[in-house]
Order: sequence, then C-alpha cells, then structure tokens
Amino acid sequence: MVLRQPRYSKEEFAQRGNHIYEIQVRPLVEKGNYGKIVAIDIETGAFELADTPIAATDQLYERYPDAQPWVIRIGHRAVYRFGSRSLKKLV
Repeated sequence: MVLRQPRYSKEEFAQRGNHIYEIQVRPLVEKGNYGKIVAIDIETGAFELADTPIAATDQLYERYPDAQPWVIRIGHRAVYRFGSRSLKKLV
C-alpha cells in the first residue's frame, strides 16, 4: 500500500482545488454530469470524472500516482451532506 502525504496546508489545498475546478474543469464537465464526482490533481490540473469519489480518485491515481486529489460533486458545494434534515424548503 502506498502512503501518500499531503504537501499543502488544508487552506491552500482547498483554494487550489476550487480555483482549478472553477477556471479549468467546470466549463468542461458541468453540462450533463450533475451529481457526478470530479477528482482534480491540484498540481497538474488533470482530472477524472466518475460516479463515486473512490472511483474518481482511483482513476486519477492510475494516471498520476503522486497526485494530490481535490474532490468535488458537480452542481453541489460539497461531496457529502451531513445530517438527516432535507435541504429543500419545507412547505
């Protein structure tokens, strides 16, 4: 098993990942892929699209074994939602 270590602070990691997604990746993947997962290497800008975070990061690691992946769900602010209450407005 390969032990990967982060090379950036959490803040820089998030900043780089979000910047690459908004500028480079989002225009390429957003249409027709709502709810899918994108894993982005924050160093190279390479990305993989899949249905689950594990599948997306595994595909990215196959191409870039030393990747620093940032994962985002297309059309959402977060990959997962915590809590049992729906985000929809109650009528």
